[in-house]
Amino acid sequence: MITLKNIEKVYQTKSIETVALHNVNLEIPKGEFVSIMGPSGCGKSTLLNIMGLLDEPTNGLVEIDGTPISNYRDKQLARLRNQKLGFVFQSYHLINDLSVLDNVELPLLYRSGTSASETRRLALTALEKVGLSARTKHFPSQLSGGQRQRVAIARALIGQPEIILADEPTGNLDSVMGEEIMNILLNLNRIDGTTIVMVTHDENMAHKTGRLIRFFDGQQVSDAKTATYNFQQV
Repeated sequence: MITLKNIEKVYQTKSIETVALHNVNLEIPKGEFVSIMGPSGCGKSTLLNIMGLLDEPTNGLVEIDGTPISNYRDKQLARLRNQKLGFVFQSYHLINDLSVLDNVELPLLYRSGTSASETRRLALTALEKVGLSARTKHFPSQLSGGQRQRVAIARALIGQPEIILADEPTGNLDSVMGEEIMNILLNLNRIDGTTIVMVTHDENMAHKTGRLIRFFDGQQVSDAKTATYNFQQV
């Protein structure tokens, strides 16, 4: 589903060259749930941004669903992101002036060919999946941190993406809320077959996924299967 070949990312100023990623080769098959761990500054978020087509590698090849995207223009990249990828961030990135329902509908406003009624139906379905059908008219400020992250996941789901990229999705939550969010992600993977790549600092959460990749100083240092997690239906 995602293939990275010989990926390098270098940030350069007039006096300093910083190597964020070096010689990264990864293949993430369809339907896998992968966690990525490593110390701060090791390149995890840079890697996720490259997978999500939000950033370009300095060198190397990125393939999404078997298609190399090296020669894609900005509009083509935006279309591919909108059709195949969903994003979940640690800080939610919700718009405070919009209701829960309006926040979830946002991604489809940028996709042509989807009617207002279909957009509404898909938004309500996504909110039902994350257990927030009763909060459609609320605003983000009226929700707990866990509920806001559920809204963010519903927003990622509305476009029916094949891949979800999650950057520290439980990082701002207490242990109970973190478990709830993790269960939602596990259900999306195990029941719906959604491919998920999750960056996390939480060793416990990482071991609930099917595969754990560790990074250090911009390089992959290990890649191993993890124990199967006995998840609960949300």
